[in-house]
Amino acid sequence: MTDETEAPEFTLTRTFEASVTTVWQAWTDPQHLTHWFHPAGFSTPLDSIHVDLRVGGRYRYTMIEDATGAAHPTGGEFLEVAPPSRLVFTWASSETAPGASPVATVTLDGDGERTRMVFTLRGTAGRPGDDGVHDGWQQAVEILAVHLGALEETSGPALPREGL
Repeated sequence: MTDETEAPEFTLTRTFEASVTTVWQAWTDPQHLTHWFHPAGFSTPLDSIHVDLRVGGRYRYTMIEDATGAAHPTGGEFLEVAPPSRLVFTWASSETAPGASPVATVTLDGDGERTRMVFTLRGTAGRPGDDGVHDGWQQAVEILAVHLGALEETSGPALPREGL
């Protein structure tokens, strides 16, 4: 058994031109998640996203690979929900062995209309250029930045009714 201090992990840090509340909503509301919760070359249909946002609550979504149509169901359990500054959840595909799910921690710290996000995924190796878990999350964070920017340009913190 691996000591917890030896578990592989990686961290992504990004500052967004959006309020903490808006970034929190982007991480927790299916109306936002559909726009960004996937790497480049994938989509996440709104009807595949289910979120029970409470400690012990579960979430699930399905990423669809644009080129092939292959479905990638993913989900987990919320371990900590502290709006609007901290979200901790397990994250795994349907093939992940029980008890082996990596744990994601999202912390948000804002000063008005800017928010610093620190995302850490513990329990899986990832590094820049791996064309895998690190790069996938990095791409998703970039897509999140575009989504948040579009919200600010079109209507401020409220999500527009039409897709972005």
